[in-house]
Amino acid sequence: MNVFSFGGGVQSTAALVLAARGDLDCDAFLFANVGDDSEHPATLRYVREVAMPYAAAHSIELHELHRQRKDGSIETLYGRLTRPGSKSIGIPVRLAGSGAPAQRNCTADFKIRVIASWCYRHGARKMKPATTMLGISMDEFQRMRTDSGISYTRLAYPLIDRRMSRQDCINVIASAGLPVPPKSSCWFCPYHRLSVWQRMRDEEPDLFRKACELEASLTARAKTLKRYSPKALPPEQEAVFFTRTMKPLAQAVGNASQLSLFDSFEGDVCESGFCVA
Repeated sequence: MNVFSFGGGVQSTAALVLAARGDLDCDAFLFANVGDDSEHPATLRYVREVAMPYAAAHSIELHELHRQRKDGSIETLYGRLTRPGSKSIGIPVRLAGSGAPAQRNCTADFKIRVIASWCYRHGARKMKPATTMLGISMDEFQRMRTDSGISYTRLAYPLIDRRMSRQDCINVIASAGLPVPPKSSCWFCPYHRLSVWQRMRDEEPDLFRKACELEASLTARAKTLKRYSPKALPPEQEAVFFTRTMKPLAQAVGNASQLSLFDSFEGDVCESGFCVA
């Protein structure tokens, strides 16, 4: 079984076009949706209005998957982050004091395990593993991993095998007459560049306001979880941040001088290879 972890971005859309041409052997493209309240709205529009109709027109299976609780209900990442009484954060916010990113489980829980579960339900086993293809191009080769961490799945990198760059992927998409998709990610991802946050503030103010509110709510949670900030810090400094400027999001994005200083360090990527391919 060969499946492709479809993120709705440039690389995975290029892979979809390759499959439509018969240049990529893939049994199914799997879009692990972390939640309609969590994925960036532009990504959801592209997947549903462009990618899915294109896949259907070329008889390609493109499935939208969700993380399901034991009772069958859908759990979303934003829902988990805002759940009253939660004692975890789970996304790579920056921690007050150290500036290091917090331990995260968003990718593992809402992408990797969701796709692995689909593979298991469709016959993947340790002695007959499924191959999960990831949309990583040559300019992101450092994101490659050799071990999936799951006994019944293994990883493959078809774009790397073809020596394709991101620009090559854009060219493939354009050759199929499709619009180039936006960068895919959660709208509140702490890996966003400051320039991405700035565009959100200017072009999607309601979404930016929600991101600021989420950052503040996670700071409130961090104050009850001492492992997220050193005990030596005074209460007003016990905080988490969505950028490495170590300032609340609204302040960080509002500082033009910081924008040029920090923008080259941040990247709106998930290094697991499952989020923004």
